[in-house]
Amino acid sequence: MRRPGTKRTTAPVRRRNATATRAAILTSARQAFARAGYDGVGVREIAKGAGVTAMLVNRYFGSKEQLFGEVVADIMARPIILTERTLNSPQGGEEMAAALVDLTSAEGQALDGFRIMLHSASSPRAAEIGRGQIEAHYHKMLTAALRGDHAPQRAALLLAFVAGFQVMRQMVGLSALAECPPKVLVEVLAPLFQQLWTGESRLSRPHQRRRAPL
Repeated sequence: MRRPGTKRTTAPVRRRNATATRAAILTSARQAFARAGYDGVGVREIAKGAGVTAMLVNRYFGSKEQLFGEVVADIMARPIILTERTLNSPQGGEEMAAALVDLTSAEGQALDGFRIMLHSASSPRAAEIGRGQIEAHYHKMLTAALRGDHAPQRAALLLAFVAGFQVMRQMVGLSALAECPPKVLVEVLAPLFQQLWTGESRLSRPHQRRRAPL
């Protein structure tokens, strides 16, 4: 009982740091989506990983769809291959090739963004969200960096080569790629990437081909 004349004391209210909570939820969601894909994880699992409730996750992000979109957007806002230096370089294709080979080495670990899209591609809604984010970030940046005709298509092909190379070397472990010396891979990839970067075709046009002697 409280003695007469004494003041009631209350425990200090612990306030939640909104910025830290949001970051914790994003980190938990990123790890969960990278591990199991969009359909393989629920809001409760993400909330548990962040040390919060599912209700709080929905309060901060609205829905799992919106959370997924923010996770992908957050990853793409900090590109590893498409750095500012590479995008502004005349040899951007060669630099992309070298960075890709380095990132997919035996010692390397598949990037979260790549794993998220790979594991979530079977979900129509996740694929739609991922496509929108890719077009708004990576594809937009690459297209703006390229000069010449068909820049959007060349940018899309560069992204397709990056994704395919990651699958075959890092996920599947195709021996011709996984066991090949990095220097050789760069020597093979760099000219291909650079050709898409510059838009210079090495194919002869029909009217330029020499006729066989009669």
